[in-house]
Amino acid sequence: MRHLGCAVLAALLLLPHPAAADDVLVFAAASLTDVLQELGAAYEHSGHDHVMYNFGASSDLARQITAGAPADVFFSADVARMEELEKAGLVERSERRNVLSNTLVIVTPADAKIALSQPADLQSIRSLALANPEAVPAGIHAKAYLKSLGLWEALEGKVVPTLDVRAALAAVDGGHADAGIVYATDAAISKKVRVAVRVPREQGPAIVYTLAPLERSTKPATRALLRFLASQEAAQTYTRFGFIVLPAE
Repeated sequence: MRHLGCAVLAALLLLPHPAAADDVLVFAAASLTDVLQELGAAYEHSGHDHVMYNFGASSDLARQITAGAPADVFFSADVARMEELEKAGLVERSERRNVLSNTLVIVTPADAKIALSQPADLQSIRSLALANPEAVPAGIHAKAYLKSLGLWEALEGKVVPTLDVRAALAAVDGGHADAGIVYATDAAISKKVRVAVRVPREQGPAIVYTLAPLERSTKPATRALLRFLASQEAAQTYTRFGFIVLPAE
């Protein structure tokens, strides 16, 4: 009997029900949750195979894949993590596609009395929710942005690190942090936060979502789903959810 590592077991336990042999299992960045659930439903409704998702921080998902988790597709918000898997021979380099981009926003609770109109105003708050800035793409991007403004040293002690970007949003949404930096697409799904500052794309870090099949996946359905997720039909849905669709390479 082959023993599974803790990371693999954790990934399997997160799934709503065990994957059938023909199901396509997608490991995807947490910020893609809503849009991929809608796309998956549309894909299945058109007569294709069932799609299952494991959402989380791209760094955690990459570790699970490295440990042997049975993913078929990886949709990462972190190009560096995808490149690490490429070097390890775990994803197909020739099938990899850079599909989407995003922007950062600074959010506060919708009913907050805090006056934030520019990034420098964050120095007046007590707590700032970020996805783990040492490991999770959204947090890494937020840290890079604050460093570019010369604000990181003043704010580092106020940071409340979270598991992923959705957890950072939840911290602000629930009033557990005075402010947070998340993706614009995450802020758009919550009625309990207010966007105080939008970071122009040209002023923020380059945010790229990259998509690739796993080398070990031999299911024909994997390639069919990959084509769908990079299709013009899917692009319309990504745009509706606020993502920036990158030109086909």
